Amino acid sequence: MPTLARVISLARRVSAPSSHASGGGRRAEPPDPKTAKPAARSRQRANAPEALPSGVFLVALLASLSSCGYSLTAGAERMPPGAQRVFVRPFEARTPDAEAGALVASALRQELARRGADAGPEAPARIEGAVEDTSFSSLNVNPPTYRFGLTVTARMILNGTLLAEQRFGRSEDYLSGLDPLESEGRRRLALRRASEAIALDIIERFEQP
Repeated sequence: MPTLARVISLARRVSAPSSHASGGGRRAEPPDPKTAKPAARSRQRANAPEALPSGVFLVALLASLSSCGYSLTAGAERMPPGAQRVFVRPFEARTPDAEAGALVASALRQELARRGADAGPEAPARIEGAVEDTSFSSLNVNPPTYRFGLTVTARMILNGTLLAEQRFGRSEDYLSGLDPLESEGRRRLALRRASEAIALDIIERFEQP
């Protein structure tokens, strides 16, 4: 199955005008329209390849993407019935990382917004949960490398009814900084990356197949 990048690249190559002749030869200069004979201009028009309308390439690209299983929209319709609009409550932080709950909730709202499903407290569906654990371990001494782990419990509730509840975990590796301040900055960046990865896992797990 061709990849999405390969399909787009092929469409660009086909639709882009050629800037040089193949074979490495010198490019032929186009005839001067003022001095070219009428018969020569007629032959040029007859032999010139007809440019395919750009709309045809667009239709072909869309058909190829569809046949390969790609979707141009990952919209709210993939959420459970009745949960096309979802409110994300602040996640409880049960660890010393007080910002972990806020980062997970923020990343969840961003994922829902990409699908057009992010909503306020009046939404019929909501996602809530807690950051159960954050961990820190050393992986290597030279160079100093560490692993940050994040564990989250999330549940989706629709009109007061529990639809799903799952536990999610992610880990991110990072190098130590040159000083404690830089090392802490890298640890917080690892926390942010883990939060974004878990948010994507949560939404994809709660979506319909």
